[in-house]
Amino acid sequence: MTRQNTQRQLRLNLQAMAESEFLNREVSWLEFNRRVLSEALDRRTPLLERVAYLAIFTSNLDEFFQKRIGGLKRQFEAGVIKRSADGLTPQEQLTEIHQRVLPLLQDQADSYLKVIKPALHENGIDLLAWHELTPREQELAREYFRKNLFPVLTPLAVDPGHPFPFISNLSTSLGVMLRTPGLSRQTESDDQANGLGPLRLIGVASDDDAREGGTHQFARVKVPQMLPQWVRLCDEATKGKYRFVSLEQIIQHNLDDLFEGMDMLEVRPFRITRNADIERDEEDADDLLEMIEQELRDRRVADVIRMEVADELQQPMNQLLIQELDLEPSDVYQMLGELDYTSLWTIRSLDLPELKFDPWTPIVPPRFADDEADIFNIIRSGDVLVHHPYESFGASVERFLRAATRDPKVIAIKMVLYRTSEDSPFIPEAIRAAESGKQVVCVVELKARFDEERNVQIAQQLEKAGVHVVYGIVGFKTHTKTVLVVRHESEGMRCYAHIGTGNYNSKTAQLYTDLGLFTCDPRITNDLVELFHFMTGRSIKRDFHHLLIAPTNMRRRFVEMIGREIEHAHRWDQADGDPDRRPTIIAKMNSLEDPDICRKLYEASSAGVKIKLIVRGFCCLRPGVMGLSENISVVSIIGRFLEHSRIYYFQNAGHGEYYIGSADWMFRNLNNRVECITPILDKGLQKRLKQILDVMIEDQRQAWDMLPDGQYVQRQPNLSQPDTEIGTHERLMELARRELGLSES
Repeated sequence: MTRQNTQRQLRLNLQAMAESEFLNREVSWLEFNRRVLSEALDRRTPLLERVAYLAIFTSNLDEFFQKRIGGLKRQFEAGVIKRSADGLTPQEQLTEIHQRVLPLLQDQADSYLKVIKPALHENGIDLLAWHELTPREQELAREYFRKNLFPVLTPLAVDPGHPFPFISNLSTSLGVMLRTPGLSRQTESDDQANGLGPLRLIGVASDDDAREGGTHQFARVKVPQMLPQWVRLCDEATKGKYRFVSLEQIIQHNLDDLFEGMDMLEVRPFRITRNADIERDEEDADDLLEMIEQELRDRRVADVIRMEVADELQQPMNQLLIQELDLEPSDVYQMLGELDYTSLWTIRSLDLPELKFDPWTPIVPPRFADDEADIFNIIRSGDVLVHHPYESFGASVERFLRAATRDPKVIAIKMVLYRTSEDSPFIPEAIRAAESGKQVVCVVELKARFDEERNVQIAQQLEKAGVHVVYGIVGFKTHTKTVLVVRHESEGMRCYAHIGTGNYNSKTAQLYTDLGLFTCDPRITNDLVELFHFMTGRSIKRDFHHLLIAPTNMRRRFVEMIGREIEHAHRWDQADGDPDRRPTIIAKMNSLEDPDICRKLYEASSAGVKIKLIVRGFCCLRPGVMGLSENISVVSIIGRFLEHSRIYYFQNAGHGEYYIGSADWMFRNLNNRVECITPILDKGLQKRLKQILDVMIEDQRQAWDMLPDGQYVQRQPNLSQPDTEIGTHERLMELARRELGLSES
């Protein structure tokens, strides 16, 4: 088939598929979270890790509602009717999401109540309701309440003198219906007969009614978020046992102390979520720091977009809350198990190693094994690739920055901070370097969602110490993960660089899989110098020689490389068809959504290019559709570590090219963020990347294959081949051990 005919057929295929060319981003994300929940259901997963996956599922969903549902609601309320890539309006997407979330919540509750709680009990861990406590345990819980909770709690009643209270985001509350003793049954019956009962319960009746005592009162008690959400009850009788009651239950059954003298008619827990999709026009901001601080204040009082309740929606108190919080019935979700599964982190933290994954201690990268050696000499002897958490972040990235701070030959340090941990060593090291007279520049991204407040504090701390702080480029998020060190050596100034796929965060480096390149290759560092000029000096540079930089040349370069594989495919098809030389693209990323990249991949598939995609999260491309994407496969790896690294491989007629960096194939990454992707030029390091990709592609334990309709099927090990029961993460840990000769095999 000629190239023209191939392109014509592709257009016909796309036209035939019409609006189903792509999958919905939000629905695909929910499918990802379904895979996370499946880890809680998988009996091969250690028990306390299954508990953790219940919490992770809820945490993921919380963020999804704050960011994605909040944004869709804002579009709907603004009258936006623009359709998504798959053809849905904002309202249609909200409806579809609601219908898909409900069965997921049911699956979560079933796994918790029917499987995990009984399994915890079998292992001596009991999560108990108040009525399941012994009299002695109830007394212990009351003592805990009086000592630790009573002084902290602030009951807020609603009446003509007290408006409906502010309820903070993701907080669990107890709604309490109160009645003053002596309220006549006739008055109560009259209220109900007149249909006023539910409305008057909340204290919204007229002032006259309230003065006459003819109304019930609503009060809200917030469950403290700073305390452990499960309290272990210990005495001589339960010594050595793990018996817990929730903080919510303790408060609920000791409310008499808070509302002394009042009749409590009803107590029900609820949890709310507020919209976090609040953004301002940076072009109109005189001070970006001030704008972000105002955005944080606005987010705290943003609209409520979801309420989770323990009982049916029709309950009078729930109806009152819907009214007061200005919600629709579709915004309310009944939680049949726990109201907030993130509370289970308390249980996951129990010191019971036999119920968890075997502990993993990252190895020191072999090239960095001698901690007395000069790290700059090591990098000069050849590029170094590190893979976290298999290899130590502290012994590589943190060591690199410490060395730069202390080395008198280092003149300047430039780095980007997108997300970092509260106790990050990077902040004091940057301050120390500035105080020692080095030129230190930190590009701090203030708009990193949910880390804005921390980043504002970091920026202010750095500025006070004399560090040059830049808040990124107006209109773009600075998402690149780069450090540049300029060192004065005998030959002149030499630049050393670290370019990574993950944040400079020592905590997430233990949980996320990421790659980092250490290099002093001028082909890379010269481009990186210009990238920092672009970020700090507003350079208008539009091209780079080796680095792929968004929003300048990255999209164009990726499209060109995909197009190059298409050209090779036409020539390969006309040659002998050697399968080892078949044009191939392998790409690993967090998410895939960009429509233009997807269409280019469809074109490549139709030309005969073999495309293997490893996409952990959502994927809007449809794989395996005849005539469109039959040469595209998509696999998702889910397990003990969060797959965060990005790797791109292009076969290039036998001259394979490998890239790593910070960007996914998403519109926002390619257009609206400052991103950096670097080629891996060293052949030995390319082999390491190939090994990582091969392990994932061949995985029969943690891998999920994506179907054309967007659903996923988990691969199953071959029982006759025990080696297939080992998943990606365990296999890569084993390979890391072998590097140091620690493997038992």
